[in-house]
Amino acid sequence: MKTSELQYIELFRQCRQMLDAGSTPVLNALRDEAMAAFERLGLPTRKVERYKYTDVPAAFAPDYGLNLQRKDIPANVQDNFRCDVPNLSTHLIYSINDVPQPSPAAASTFNTFDETSGGIFIGSLAEASRQRSELVALYYGRLTDLQDNALAALNTAFCQDGIFVYVPRNQRLQQPLQLINLLRSSVDMMVNRRLLIVLEEGAEATLLLCDHAMDTVSFLTTQVIEVHCADNAHLNLYEVEETHTKCHRFSNVFIQAGRDCTVTHNNLTIFNGLTRNTTDVVIAGENTEVTLNGCVVADKNQHVDNNTLIDHRVPNCRSHELYKYVADDAATGAFAGRILVRQDAQKTDSKMTNANLCASTEAHVYSQPMLEIYADDVKCSHGSTVGVLDTQQLFYMQQRGIPTEEARMLLKFAFVGQVIDEITLQPLRERLHYIVEKRFRGELSKCTGCALCK
Repeated sequence: MKTSELQYIELFRQCRQMLDAGSTPVLNALRDEAMAAFERLGLPTRKVERYKYTDVPAAFAPDYGLNLQRKDIPANVQDNFRCDVPNLSTHLIYSINDVPQPSPAAASTFNTFDETSGGIFIGSLAEASRQRSELVALYYGRLTDLQDNALAALNTAFCQDGIFVYVPRNQRLQQPLQLINLLRSSVDMMVNRRLLIVLEEGAEATLLLCDHAMDTVSFLTTQVIEVHCADNAHLNLYEVEETHTKCHRFSNVFIQAGRDCTVTHNNLTIFNGLTRNTTDVVIAGENTEVTLNGCVVADKNQHVDNNTLIDHRVPNCRSHELYKYVADDAATGAFAGRILVRQDAQKTDSKMTNANLCASTEAHVYSQPMLEIYADDVKCSHGSTVGVLDTQQLFYMQQRGIPTEEARMLLKFAFVGQVIDEITLQPLRERLHYIVEKRFRGELSKCTGCALCK
């Protein structure tokens, strides 16, 4: 066992009582199983197929602080931070590191299982488990692959709270929910975030997750998102990361969809340090449609690794996957996507596309699309490209008076625009067009009224 793993194993043993005291019995119940799995697996190295493009032990080697005593971290987020999308009215909630924050706009309405709000719950996972322990226990940790996923196991062992989004049968979240995850610390910090989303039969919701860093210290974030979609549920999930170059983010998203569902997951990495996103989707009911879209903008020495799995287990389902990368300077990008069509999944219609643009000679992008098909009546395809900026298009634009750098920016912007255009929320789509254009111009966007970027 290497030092990277031993420090977390020893910390868990020393602080087990503190972990339990800062959480609830439902979350505490899985700690021992999760840590036993982590001890057995160890941190994945490059020899593990799904992690061959990312050096995980190196990211976990430094000595990070953890807020196991659940001390309040002053932030004044509602006075100093505005993550607004013009013309998009949202339920707004905040999380500082891995601690949900009170939010008068949303939490006051949805932080209890009150029938006046249709039984919808949005708020602290720990608080939800105190109010309805049997409900949370029914879903918490059920999709997390503890026995084969060391990072998810580590998160489960140390997680003390999180966000719980629960939409009962035939209820609909009338406004999109915007969860702003803020990293805040005066010392290097490890954060273990958790998000549990449960949509019962016929439920509908749209969620926007925004990741930002308020301080320039090093952060290590592990994140586990579990999404349970019952029959005829409809979910749009958007993730946008805008942190800084000293942030290390390891995210695991587990989605299970029942019959007649539509699930869309859009993952956009706009600014980061090192990011590893794992997205595993299980299609467990017929006539369900799943869409995975990803957009990556990376430069400097940034590293972004997306690894996806869509598991078709039943007939008559559809999946669509589109990931696009623009890598500049000495950035590294990696995409590995696997579509698994099991023997009973006849009439499957699935398409995967990964297109990548290396805008400099030092940038590297690795692409590994995979189809694994055991059914004989299917329509499946995958495609992958890695290229450079088209010199003829650059020359054409320069002939018409467009400066070289502006022409390069326009070509890069047009390249990733296809992914952003897939976003159905028009205000969010327009805002992301603006943010990405600013990013390609070498600027970071700032929301109106936000003191964070000043």
